[in-house]
Amino acid sequence: MITVNAMGDNCPIPVIKTKKAMQEITGPETIEVLVDNEIAVQNVTKMAVSSGGNVTSEKLGEKEFKVTIQMNGAVAREAGEEAVCTPDRKGDTIVVIASDKMGSGNDELGKVLIKGFIFAVTQLEELPKAMIFYNGGATLTAEGSDSLEDLKSLEAQGVEILTCGTCLNYYGLTDKLEVGSVTNMYTIVEKMAEAGKIIQP
Repeated sequence: MITVNAMGDNCPIPVIKTKKAMQEITGPETIEVLVDNEIAVQNVTKMAVSSGGNVTSEKLGEKEFKVTIQMNGAVAREAGEEAVCTPDRKGDTIVVIASDKMGSGNDELGKVLIKGFIFAVTQLEELPKAMIFYNGGATLTAEGSDSLEDLKSLEAQGVEILTCGTCLNYYGLTDKLEVGSVTNMYTIVEKMAEAGKIIQP
């Protein structure tokens, strides 16, 4: 495990430090990068993915984020994005998820599809501004969900993760929320009304 401490560093320093650590490895290795802002998470993630890394990220606290990069081996020195500062990747889109399944027909297939959908959101060039979960969708942000890693990664990159409090209570999950924050119907309506675009799988 290699730890890169880029807390307090302005862009492009976190990217440069991470790239240097990646170029020094000779075999499979895990690199943890600590940064203090969402834009740094986005920039480090983009560079690491372009270099062949498997990347996850997590918000540890206020102005405290961890990016975990799994590398399979040495990286070519010319590989990867240049150490540049790109603007915030978030757009004006909101993703609304109302079920723990995607589509109708076979429930097991529906659960596989919704997991794939959430992963696909993490790969968008322009991330959504927020993701809202209600009714059966509320289970996806709670303990036991297969999508927690992807949702935590999105949250670390500045995507607001909101789950209906009434729904969590209905499913007995009030104390089991694992990512994001609890919201109410007024906020849900407000966010949707202000959105430039709404995606609902």
